[in-house]
Amino acid sequence: MEIEYWWLLALPLFFALGWLAARIDIKQLLSESRALPRSYFRGLNFLLNEQPDKAIEAFIEVVKVDPQTIELHFALGSLFRRRGEVERAIRMHQNLVGREDLAPREKLAALFELAQDYLKAGLLDRAEELFLRLEGSAHAEEALNFLLEIYEQEKEWHKAIGTAEKLESVTGRSHQKEIANFCCELAGVELMQSRPEAARPHLAEALSHHRLCVRANVLLGDLELAAGRPEAAIAAWERIESQNPAYLALVAERLYNAFKQAGQPEEGLNLLRGYLARYPSLDLLNIVFQGTLERQGTEVAYGLVRDELRRTPTLLGLDKLLEAQLLEAPLERRRDLELIKALVHQHTRGLAMYQCGNCGFKARQYYWHCPACAGWETYSPRRTEEAKLPA
Repeated sequence: MEIEYWWLLALPLFFALGWLAARIDIKQLLSESRALPRSYFRGLNFLLNEQPDKAIEAFIEVVKVDPQTIELHFALGSLFRRRGEVERAIRMHQNLVGREDLAPREKLAALFELAQDYLKAGLLDRAEELFLRLEGSAHAEEALNFLLEIYEQEKEWHKAIGTAEKLESVTGRSHQKEIANFCCELAGVELMQSRPEAARPHLAEALSHHRLCVRANVLLGDLELAAGRPEAAIAAWERIESQNPAYLALVAERLYNAFKQAGQPEEGLNLLRGYLARYPSLDLLNIVFQGTLERQGTEVAYGLVRDELRRTPTLLGLDKLLEAQLLEAPLERRRDLELIKALVHQHTRGLAMYQCGNCGFKARQYYWHCPACAGWETYSPRRTEEAKLPA
């Protein structure tokens, strides 16, 4: 194999060219770094050490020296917003939006930052206007999420539905559960205004979007019962078993009252007993206990609670057992039982809560929309103590 001698001559030449290019890059990097003010590096150092206040002061010095540093304007605006100085953030981003030398991509980024400033300041109309202008841009998905947040805050449920549908088309992720809840909110508004028939289409729409929307059947049952149709209300609440039986506890009292209105208290009590056997719940136990006490007396009611406590031992169940014992205890034992029950009840107060599975926020009432993290259907329908038990 013959050696091509021109390769031997070319190798040193390629090496020299590479070395020269590297030297030029290093020189350019050094010259650029020397051109940056020392305040820039001090600001970066403060950021790395989680000292945002000092970082802001350093970056402001840089901006005064070189007002053309767009990236620093963005960084300062974000720092101002995070620190709660929203007015300064707004001014910073307004200056960026007003600059004529800004590239279209940077102008959109400035609009997005300014919209977030307005949202943080509570200027929802201005924030909405800017987020709408970002439709079809690189910030479209984030803008739609912020718009959804605004519409939920302002309870503009029709707009929320439209925005959630746009998010589905942009991201490919389902928002049917959220849309169903927005429909339920619209139905709730109609029910509050004593317009039950106007609420019905919204509930049907909720179920068409999300067939497992328990909330829609809960509201539908309320609507039917208010209209004097207990049988229709019972049918709506019974459908919850096929959606998510854990939620039957939320409608147990409503179900029993509907059966009583229909003149069928025994059938209602038997239905709830069956639910309790299949889907143990402290709320179900409470309603079945009260119904048994009312229909069959203290001895049967006590036996029911005792058997349920053996099956599912909880402090809340013990509290209910002591209540049942008090009803049939002789006078000489009643004072001791009352003392024990008071102590147990004191310990159970923190256990009879509902808890958000998303942020952990606890509340005594059940929420479909978490007041802390704004998640939809993030609360378990089971009390905190029983939620920790194996299913």
